[in-house]
Amino acid sequence: MKILVLNCGSSSIKYKLFEMKSKEVVAQGGIEKIGMKGSFLKLTLPNDQKVMLEGEILEHRAGIEYILGVLLSEKYGCIKSLSEIEAVGHRVVHGGEYFNESVLIDDNVVEKLNECIELAPLHNPPNLKGIYAIQEFMPETPQVAVFDTAFHQTMPDYAYMYGIPYPLYEKYGIRRYGFHGTSHRYVSQRVCDFLGVPYEDQRIITAHIGNGGSVTAIKNGESVDTSMGMTPVEGLIMGTRSGDVDPGVVSFIMEKERMGTKGISTLLNKFSGVLGISGISSDMREIESGYNNGNERAILAMNTYNYRIKKFVGSYTAALGGLDILVFTGGVGENQAITREYVCKNMEYMGIELDEELNRSVRAKEIVISKPSSKVKVVIIPTDEELTIANDTMDILTSKQPVA
Repeated sequence: MKILVLNCGSSSIKYKLFEMKSKEVVAQGGIEKIGMKGSFLKLTLPNDQKVMLEGEILEHRAGIEYILGVLLSEKYGCIKSLSEIEAVGHRVVHGGEYFNESVLIDDNVVEKLNECIELAPLHNPPNLKGIYAIQEFMPETPQVAVFDTAFHQTMPDYAYMYGIPYPLYEKYGIRRYGFHGTSHRYVSQRVCDFLGVPYEDQRIITAHIGNGGSVTAIKNGESVDTSMGMTPVEGLIMGTRSGDVDPGVVSFIMEKERMGTKGISTLLNKFSGVLGISGISSDMREIESGYNNGNERAILAMNTYNYRIKKFVGSYTAALGGLDILVFTGGVGENQAITREYVCKNMEYMGIELDEELNRSVRAKEIVISKPSSKVKVVIIPTDEELTIANDTMDILTSKQPVA
């Protein structure tokens, strides 16, 4: 069975084609700068060679058509007919309170996804464009929606409610939803397989940290709290997102800078975080370079970024009533030793004993980086959201369960 996984962003489309019998990735790539000058498709061949195909790609429908054409092409393709693709799995950012698991897409699901647009106006529209394009080009092919928010629907009400008038929650669905759920679900399950411990009997904190980032508390296989909120701007300081900010600061800036709602949203989402603090970059590799070279603003950005993660690990340990496993994943979590060391430093009272020498020597591999004496296992687990989407898609197709 071949399954195509699509991740449609506001100006990008990432794809992977899996052969599910072997879980092999037979094709992968992505389109960038959709609707902008200089758009291109970059793909990775089976020999790991990178190929860039430039072309004018004005909207997502054309991008999907371009991807399907490349998959069918003699030079770069791996299939002879679109009928070889038995299903398409889509990353969908927001499922609201409607969906607590992945679902087979039908007209009812599409209707509910449209209702969720106001909760994720930047993310759900391109997700839907991908679904519509596949319906047009491959009308007989089943599609599955896998939600970033679904894993967090097990949070108790006291964890997801905000301290605002309850009628606003009832009227608009204003509450914490959480994101990166597919990643948190994958790495929390994978770490238990890796360690040989039962998933349903562990207290786990997963730190998915990169340009975007979130921390999740998982107890007995269920998400009980997570740092992102109604939108992905809440929680950790990120590449360009502010993370938690006093609401009074928001209104203060709007008044002083004479900003409207769109302006303040752009400020908090695109020009804040480590970019805003450092004035250098949103890329943590560049921040680390500045940190190592003594740049004061880079040092401040790095310390502030790391400190926020450490605070969430501490608070979620309290929420879980203790901790068994701490997992680092994402671009920074998998590759940046300085952040992992900062988060784990002086946490022996919580049962965390990091092997600092081992931590500094590893990148992007499944490995335990805590000392043998550590009561809490600290582990790096590279995430694989696309494989999770493909697995969910295959499971739904083979089980033929009723649609939610």
